Amino acid sequence: MSSPTGPASGLPVRMPRPRQPGRHRRPEPLVAPEGAPALVLAVPGAPSAASRSLAEDVVSIARSELPGLDARIGYLDGDDAEFPSLRTVLSGAAEERTVRFEQARAAGAEVREPDGPVAVVVPLLAGPDSALLRQVRQAVMDSRVAAELTDVLGPHPLLAEALHVRLSEAGLARADRARLFTVATAADGIILASVGGEEAVQAAGITGMLLAARLAVPVMAAALDQEGAITSIAEQLRSSGSQQLALAPYLIGPEIDSALLAAAAEEAGCATAEALGAYPAIGKLALAKYTTALGIAPPQQQGTPVR
Repeated sequence: MSSPTGPASGLPVRMPRPRQPGRHRRPEPLVAPEGAPALVLAVPGAPSAASRSLAEDVVSIARSELPGLDARIGYLDGDDAEFPSLRTVLSGAAEERTVRFEQARAAGAEVREPDGPVAVVVPLLAGPDSALLRQVRQAVMDSRVAAELTDVLGPHPLLAEALHVRLSEAGLARADRARLFTVATAADGIILASVGGEEAVQAAGITGMLLAARLAVPVMAAALDQEGAITSIAEQLRSSGSQQLALAPYLIGPEIDSALLAAAAEEAGCATAEALGAYPAIGKLALAKYTTALGIAPPQQQGTPVR
């Protein structure tokens, strides 16, 4: 038993470690400000169990990076309780904020009437897609809720890292150039497959340059939703000396039918990696868009070597 002055048995007491003074002390962990807007992930494509699982993983990553974050999922084509539409999710967030304010005031708390955005909407897109972004904007307008809409997630070095990982997982790229081992199936030319037209191809090309620097092989972007574009780029790469090509989807997943990806890879005669999916960088980039929109310091984000 312990006494007010220490343990009666004489055992040592575990004392809390004092905070390190000076400029080298660890910073306080960032938490979501009280009453901060919700982060609403706008998920494109036909709702499915797979897209829901992916979106849930992305918001889980964001919550782990910013404790206290109110993160929600709205589907561009959702229409029920299982897959709520973006408009429904935004309306629900606004109603909940009003209820919290009224309850606090009824309890006698001195609270200000809420103002500012109810939510920050982050499109779950690696690159620009004008048709899908118009759909997101329309849903925000239809909800009549004050919400900020961010840019898409790319281009960004973390997406180049994610593409590298997906290629290495498929055996199409070395996991680490610093280790001088060979991969028999490693591609000597990469096609980045995007959707969203020429603007999306240009944005994918920026990330492609970063990927090319990581892999030391040529990387070219092509529109998956433009007939013959993937095959045309494959021919260009082969004519320049690349023989073993790989298709790397510059896509998170829900925005495209996977059958279209498989058909393009078969037509071009190349192997394919998996879409980016819920790679940790996706959740971190979604959070970065949110914190930037609110003007709060985001967690440090750095690309890491693939091992």
